[in-house]
Amino acid sequence: MIPVQGYQGQKVAVLGLGRSGLATARALKAGGAEPLLWDDSPEARAKAEAEGFACTDLMRHGAFDGVACLVTSPGIPHLYPAPNKVIARALELGVPVDNDIGLFFRSFATKDWDGFDAMPKVVCITGSNGKSTTTALIHHILKVAGRPTQMAGNIGRGVLDIDPASDGEVVVLELSSYQTDLARALTPDVAVFTNLSPDHLDRHNGMGGYFAAKRRLFAEGGPDRCIVGVDELEGRFMAGQLAQGPQDDRVIRISSGSKLEGFGWSVFARKGFLAEWRKGKQVASIDLREVTGLPGAHNHQNACAAYAATRALGIAPKLIEGAFHSFAGLPHRSQLVGERNGVRFVNDSKATNVDAAAKALQAFPKIRWIAGGMGKDGGIAALEPHLGSVVKAYLIGFSARDFALQIGETPHEICETMERAVARAAAEAQPGEVVLLAPAAASFDQYPNFEKRGEDFTARVKAEIG
Repeated sequence: MIPVQGYQGQKVAVLGLGRSGLATARALKAGGAEPLLWDDSPEARAKAEAEGFACTDLMRHGAFDGVACLVTSPGIPHLYPAPNKVIARALELGVPVDNDIGLFFRSFATKDWDGFDAMPKVVCITGSNGKSTTTALIHHILKVAGRPTQMAGNIGRGVLDIDPASDGEVVVLELSSYQTDLARALTPDVAVFTNLSPDHLDRHNGMGGYFAAKRRLFAEGGPDRCIVGVDELEGRFMAGQLAQGPQDDRVIRISSGSKLEGFGWSVFARKGFLAEWRKGKQVASIDLREVTGLPGAHNHQNACAAYAATRALGIAPKLIEGAFHSFAGLPHRSQLVGERNGVRFVNDSKATNVDAAAKALQAFPKIRWIAGGMGKDGGIAALEPHLGSVVKAYLIGFSARDFALQIGETPHEICETMERAVARAAAEAQPGEVVLLAPAAASFDQYPNFEKRGEDFTARVKAEIG
C-alpha cells in the first residue's frame, strides 16, 4: 500500500467504493487522514463499513464541512455529459476534486528514497487502443531484464494498492482518459501515447475533449521522455508541441507502417520488422513476424511503444527482443484460444470500437468474423475498407441487424448469440482460416464486460473443438 501524504489529521471524502475507492480509503487511513466514504450501492457501503470505515451521505447538509478534498472513482462523471451531484456540490463549495492517480503521484516518493542507489521511476501509458498490451509488455520486459517492477492502474491492481517502491524499481501504469482527465498531480518519468480513435466521446464532450484528457499526461506531467504514436494527426500535433525540433530526442516518435528516419530518436515497424533510428542512423532491428504473442500491425505498434519505453530506461535491444518472444499476450486481445484442423480461434473481445476491430481484421488473411453487441455512435460503416479478408461475418447481440446493413456485400449471418455464432463459424471454417471475435461494439447488451464476453467465446470454442 502507498500511504497518502498531505492529509494527515484531515477529512477526505471518497465517492465510489469499487476496487479503486476502497484502496484509496485504506491508503488515506494509512497516511493519517480521516476518510468519509459514500456509494449509492448499499452493498458497497456495507462492505466498507465491515472494514471499519464511516459512510456518510455526501449530499446531506454540512457533509463537506471541514473536508479537505473529494476523491472520486474514475467511472463517475465529473464534467460531461453532466457531473455527478456529489461532485457538483463539491465544486460549488470549492472543495478540490481528485482521484487515486493524483494521490499516488503526490505520495509515491518518500524519505526512504534518500538511501537508494537508483531512484524509482514511473512509466505511464495512455491512448485509445493497445494500452493494456503495451503496459503488460513493458512490465514483462523489465522482469526479464531483472529490474524490480510493479504494474497497476487500469490493469491489475489499484495504484494505491501497490507496495512502496524499492531501490531502482519501475512502476508501470496504464491510465485511461477518465484517470488522466481529473488527476491533480501527474509526474511520470516516461509517458507513452499509443494512438487516438473515437471513444468515450460523451464523457469528454467530443474528440477535442477526449484528446485533451490524454494530452494532460504530457503537457502537465513534464515527463523526461515522451513516446508518441504519430500515425494519427493528434499524435503528430502533440509530438510537435513537446519537441523543440525534429532532432529533440526527448520525444521518441513511434509508428506502425511509416518510416521515421529524420528524427533524433524514432522506432517504427514496417513489413514485420521493427527498426530503431537515432540521429539519422539505424541502430537496431527486430523481426516481429515470428513473435507469436504480438500478431498484426496493431500489436507491432504496441511492440514499438514498449521497445521505446524500455530503451529509454536503458534496456538493451537484444534483451528486449528475447522478451518479445517470451511474451504470451493478454487475454481478450488477439488471444489464440484454440486450433483444430488448421483453423485458429482468436479472442479479441477487447476490440470494442471500430478502430480496434479494424486492426484485428488486418492481422489475418482469411477470417470468419464474429461481431456485434451494443454498437457505438457511428456504427461500423468505417470498417468497410478492412473487410476484404472477411470470408463471412456472424453477427450477434443488440446491433446485429444494424451491423448487417453496414458491411456491404460481405457474406453474413444473423446469429444473435455467441453460442450459435461459434458453432456456425466452426462448422464452416476451412483450413488456413481464423475464427475471430472482434466485436466492434460494447458488451453490455449480453455481458457485464468484455472479459465475460471473451470468456464465453473461449468456452464455446473449447466445447466445439474438444
